Amino acid sequence: MNVGEPFSWGQLQGVGLALALGLLVGVQRGWVQRSEPAGSRFAGIRTYGLLGLAGGMAGALQAIAAPVAAMLLLAAAALVVLGYWRSTQLRPSISGTASIAGLITLAAGYMAGLGAFALASAVAGMTVLLLALRRQLHHILRHIDEQEIAAIARFALIALVILPLLPDTPMGPYGAWRPRQLWLVVVLVSGFSFAGYVGAKWLGATRGVLATAAAGSMVSSTAITAALAGKLRDDSGDRTVANAGIALASAVMFVRVMILTAALAPRALPTFAMLAVPGMLVSLTGFALIFRRGRSTATGDAAPVPRNPFDLKPAVLLMVLTMVLTVVARWVLARFGDAGLATVLAISGVVDVDSAIITLGNLPEATLAPKIAGLVLLPPVVLNTLFKAGAAVSLAGWRKVGPGAATLVAAAVGASVPLVFLL
Repeated sequence: MNVGEPFSWGQLQGVGLALALGLLVGVQRGWVQRSEPAGSRFAGIRTYGLLGLAGGMAGALQAIAAPVAAMLLLAAAALVVLGYWRSTQLRPSISGTASIAGLITLAAGYMAGLGAFALASAVAGMTVLLLALRRQLHHILRHIDEQEIAAIARFALIALVILPLLPDTPMGPYGAWRPRQLWLVVVLVSGFSFAGYVGAKWLGATRGVLATAAAGSMVSSTAITAALAGKLRDDSGDRTVANAGIALASAVMFVRVMILTAALAPRALPTFAMLAVPGMLVSLTGFALIFRRGRSTATGDAAPVPRNPFDLKPAVLLMVLTMVLTVVARWVLARFGDAGLATVLAISGVVDVDSAIITLGNLPEATLAPKIAGLVLLPPVVLNTLFKAGAAVSLAGWRKVGPGAATLVAAAVGASVPLVFLL
């Protein structure tokens, strides 16, 4: 667009969004500072709105008058810095939050002016959320100890440093290993273990563990089972609650795989649902029985909080088992070809049922009849459920994890019973 031409509708939208985002931040800051005397505040709702507007104007001018856009941004940023400096002269102790929020508001407005509406909105939304959580974050800092800080640092190392650096290319026997995917298993198991620790500390043992089990199993019920079994092995937390969490994770897994099948392989859903629903019902029944039977001893919030918030041993063990099973699956595929498809799906689904469903969904519809497609998904689910039971027993021992493992075995049997009527 040349100078003198009218602005486009998209640019007008960008500038309007920039103003709206600035006002959004300003509302939060103004509410926080509402009790302060007039003239003592660094910036209010109008100032933040104008900062967003200035950024939006700079973004809109970037394509036709870059020097003017740069001058506008620098001048607005300089005013923010000068305002902070002036505030420090008047008061010996002052937070830099308002100034940083002002600079972020300016940047978000600039992105909106450039047309990056989604990114600008996300940045402004995260800023307002972070500002609104001030009291909660300070509360956490007052109640966190050195061991928990170390656990956060270790998890950040494996999830944010090591994971992105690992290659995602096939290597090893049959090209079966992708280091990044394998390390993701470690991240998930250790992450759910840490999430369970945090939940138990802040929500109480019962609610924290069960909430983590239900939410985490939407990602990986295997990782949840390994994490809970690891805590049972260390005698940290309530046994009844942990076993109930394993059973609940199994029930959620059956729901998750049916949803995934409906999305990726809908032709297989009618038959597969006839197999998965009984397994889900058995898992829910086991959960209810475990919880009811242990109610007299499981006092919920009185249960001890895990001593170790970050345990890598169950995660590494599960990763090693995953490596072995992926090699076996690739060997079957290389040895028997497409004739071993069902076996490959079953083996690959032992640790991750989703991978079997995704593989089936990527096959041409003519490869398998709908009924056969639904039946082919049963072995991965059953073997995964039995694998979780075996992994839990190997990690914690039958005496500690017996109720949860027994529920998993019963769920596998329950999912298999309808085969009598389908075959």
